Amino acid sequence: MTARAADRARYDRATAHLDAPLAIVDLDAFDANAADLVRRAGGKPVRVASKSVRCRALLERVLARDGFQGVMSFTLAESLWLARSGFEDILLAYPSADRAGFAELAADPKPAGAVTVMVDDPAQLDLIDAARDGGREVVRVCLELDTSLRLLGGRVRVGARRSPLRSPAQLAELARSVARRPGFRLVGIMAYEGHVAGVGDAVAGRPLRSRAIRLMQAAARRELAERRAAVVRAVRAVVPDLEFVNGGGTGSVQHTAAEEAVTEIAAGSGLYVPRLFDNYTSFRGRPAALFAQPVVRRPGVGVVTVLGGGYPASGAAGRDRLPVPYLPEGLAYDPQEGPGEVQTPLLGSPADDLLVGDKVWFRHAKAGELCERFDALHLVEGDAVTATVPTYRGEGRTFL
Repeated sequence: MTARAADRARYDRATAHLDAPLAIVDLDAFDANAADLVRRAGGKPVRVASKSVRCRALLERVLARDGFQGVMSFTLAESLWLARSGFEDILLAYPSADRAGFAELAADPKPAGAVTVMVDDPAQLDLIDAARDGGREVVRVCLELDTSLRLLGGRVRVGARRSPLRSPAQLAELARSVARRPGFRLVGIMAYEGHVAGVGDAVAGRPLRSRAIRLMQAAARRELAERRAAVVRAVRAVVPDLEFVNGGGTGSVQHTAAEEAVTEIAAGSGLYVPRLFDNYTSFRGRPAALFAQPVVRRPGVGVVTVLGGGYPASGAAGRDRLPVPYLPEGLAYDPQEGPGEVQTPLLGSPADDLLVGDKVWFRHAKAGELCERFDALHLVEGDAVTATVPTYRGEGRTFL
């Protein structure tokens, strides 16, 4: 029996009393992945990205481990909710226009002390001030650095379009604006190198493309390390007591941690290890989050149909954004249909061994987005479900 076949047998036994559709997290794999992130961080704390987890119980589990410290959130409403739930160190990774949320933040010392908001433009500070509605709490602020790699004199850009702040002078200027402005305190810098941390460099069957990605990423790491260090020096000249410099992501943990200027690493997808993180030379994780769909039809030889399953992930539309049939091994989508809203045909010889009511296990393309489809995660240890915990959706929280 292969390791994957053994996992299938465990998951089927653990959930035999549960009807699909359902989602699980294999806690042995989850904990092993967490330990690997800490190992790769080399002593620097890992801030867990909540968008890649979307389950309070699992955020609490990983933050209870040595080596993890703080949450990186994705909306202001989520940040406030987490702060009121007892989380004490929350970095909002994206700028917000949530006026009601800023009024709440500025009016209450508990979330104001726990939440740090992201800015990269004085207009965002203006919006926060206009939203205060009499609230006098100091708002903690982090500046975001654009990490994209510019080639051929800037004519070619590699990396996400995020912050407009790129040079040390630009970040220092905004740092001075924050420092002069009553009601704000600059505490951190963030730089997410998604073109390194979120792009696999070992694409199956594409050796030339993989080589090109590795060359690009090596150049990007060198350029960013030098520029990030200069940015940190420039901002610390304005705000000497800066609390943190955040960088990295699951695919670049050890490289970013090696930079002296970086004080903490962000990571989250490496806990669940969705399919987009299969193609990396920098690490090997264990798939920890899966979902199961029930077989509801057997249309013919070599084909079964499962209920639903059409759960595409965000990003540029393509096959890599689709979930993949994982267990039993050897199943594939019908190319004319793909994963469907209410039914999904699956082709392959393993279909002939599946009966109506059996489970087919899938892996989602991106980590936490799976939790937007399920209101609970069944936590598996060995061949038993030892707990069932709500996702954000299960707690009635749909932040985006």
